[in-house]
Amino acid sequence: ANIGSALTMTGNPQNILIVSLAYDDISWTEFASNMVLPVLAATFVNSSLMFIYYASELFPGSTGFMQNLGIMFAGHRTPEMLAQEHAYYARQAAAKEGMVEEAATGWSIWSKIQVIVCVLFLTAFACGLDVCVVSIVAGAVLMVIASYKRQHFDPRPEHVEYDAEGNIMPPKKVYDMDGNEIEPEEEELVTESETTLTEVDYGLLMLFIGQFVLIGSFDDTGVPQAFFFKTMGGCADQMTSVPCVYWFVMVVTILSNLASNVPVVQMLAATFPFATPYDWIQVSFSATIGGNLTMLGSAANMIVAFQAAKVGDRTFTSERHAPFGIPSTLGALYLGTFILTLVHFSPECSVKLGQCDE
Repeated sequence: ANIGSALTMTGNPQNILIVSLAYDDISWTEFASNMVLPVLAATFVNSSLMFIYYASELFPGSTGFMQNLGIMFAGHRTPEMLAQEHAYYARQAAAKEGMVEEAATGWSIWSKIQVIVCVLFLTAFACGLDVCVVSIVAGAVLMVIASYKRQHFDPRPEHVEYDAEGNIMPPKKVYDMDGNEIEPEEEELVTESETTLTEVDYGLLMLFIGQFVLIGSFDDTGVPQAFFFKTMGGCADQMTSVPCVYWFVMVVTILSNLASNVPVVQMLAATFPFATPYDWIQVSFSATIGGNLTMLGSAANMIVAFQAAKVGDRTFTSERHAPFGIPSTLGALYLGTFILTLVHFSPECSVKLGQCDE
């Protein structure tokens, strides 16, 4: 999630924050053009290590690398994989027993509408329209479409109780003080406000609000600025020049895992208010990729762990993440940074300050 989100300025909160806080303007196409090669390199590193580290889980029963390639590209299956597939289809068949199977009709009209909105969303960015306005409008449109679908087309939830043997229990009868049976009230209609407002993840909003308040107060103390200049040493004035850039991205990575990447971007904006567009591109890549180092490094990792726990999977822990996350993050971070130092399209000077005319 973090690697893919690094591609565009709207891919994650820290990128949006960078574009809004940067002194010089950074367009959507300029941002994406800088990130294409580093993101592809990071994806290659992460995917390669994933197939190596999780090979036994992805390819159960496989005897080695060549057989893994045959499974991925030639459709081969091991006996263990066939057994798992048969067990899965057996559970699916048992679950569908007695249910009326709906004919597959391909993409629904709602999926097509969402694709159209997303295409218009990206086209508006490519045309240089305001990022904040386009994001808010596209998000509001998608929320309204989803709420309308839930209200008028999705099946109503059935309030049915079952006994210990799985048999449907009759509805409970309720009586008043005189012994007269009380008729159940008609089911209330689901309003647009209910279906729309329930689409908002209020817990996640509170998480970011708390982070911004905490880091904003911390920035006012001057401690983050002093810490950054102390750790950068002689590279503070040339942080994105080689070889200082490799120490710079490591400092950003460490800070991202101590305070999460979104607050770190806010802290750096207070430390370097007139940083160049190229500086911010390096910050964006290192803060986003560096968030994969630990579980607490980014909101995406915490969201994945939380959602997995909600469905009963509590195996996504810091101890299990570290053996894969640390080498994958460092490899992707430094390979992408190396490519970005060689190929980038953002100026290494401030246009608004007139530095590029010198």
